[in-house]
Amino acid sequence: MSERAASSRPGEFSLIERYFAPLATSAGAVHLQDDAAVFAPDTGCDLVVTKDMLMAGVHFFENDPPFEIAQKALGVNLSDLAAKGAEPKGYLLGLGLSKDISEEWVAEFCRGLKLVQDQFQIDLLGGDTISCPQGPLLSITAFGQVPTGQVVRRNEAVAGALLYVTGTIGDAALGLQLRLDEELADKLELSAEQHDFLLNRYLLPQPRVGAAQALRDYAVAAMDVSDGLVADLGHMCRTSQVQASVKLESVPLSDAASAMIAKDAAFLETVITGGDDYEILAAVMPENTGAFEKALRETGLCCAQIGVLGAADVSKKEIALSLNGKTYALHRADGFKHF
Repeated sequence: MSERAASSRPGEFSLIERYFAPLATSAGAVHLQDDAAVFAPDTGCDLVVTKDMLMAGVHFFENDPPFEIAQKALGVNLSDLAAKGAEPKGYLLGLGLSKDISEEWVAEFCRGLKLVQDQFQIDLLGGDTISCPQGPLLSITAFGQVPTGQVVRRNEAVAGALLYVTGTIGDAALGLQLRLDEELADKLELSAEQHDFLLNRYLLPQPRVGAAQALRDYAVAAMDVSDGLVADLGHMCRTSQVQASVKLESVPLSDAASAMIAKDAAFLETVITGGDDYEILAAVMPENTGAFEKALRETGLCCAQIGVLGAADVSKKEIALSLNGKTYALHRADGFKHF
């Protein structure tokens, strides 16, 4: 992890040595004392690489605790690896710090990174720190591995495959609504537990790393749900040249999400179009669904079948949504916009 000469932050190297070097435990990282790390996947495995950037005011609130920001930044990258059927191995960190960010902030941020590292048995391989006018700005490149030729793509879904999602959908998007409107929870008469659950789902995504083996064994296509269920399913349909039919009553909801929808049915659209779920969307052939569900249960993950894929038809919508047998029309279907 190198220091840019243009940085005016004093003690940059000491911050790296004190807080980041202890996270770099692999031999190839040489305690961040070189300009590059050495890393190779295990014999018989392909390397899988992904990158996500997060910026204050866009992907998290500026007053969010650094301990949680770190967990989110690393977790969203691990989610991408999981959706490819990959086992995480390590990561690079790019970190832009404004002058008002304290050493205590850095210490708490690194504590959050270590928590995720310990959970998934990965470590920091290197990166870069810079001074920036407004921050923090985070860029993480994560590395994983899959047995050679077994990576699970989003563009290999086929007609006849059944659609599954892990966990529950929409919690993070609803949590964001609660952050944006501090009176909303009271208006909807949410319990303290429901309120806190939704806020935590927004701030602390849980990458479904445990699903990797089941995806490799049984899914024909998969991706993580980051831009919203409808938007990400649209990505899968377009790249695979298929169409989808989804029964919204089958989309798994938490008790907290169900409570919000019960108070205002409009929140259902937020659930299926909002982002930051970081659950897995998978296409599985009918003959493999029983084994797929069993494999996920054995890792402690739940899943729900929400629809089916069909052959592409230019005369029909890419995604057909229904609710209790009736067509469900969206007011918006674009999901999270990166630009």
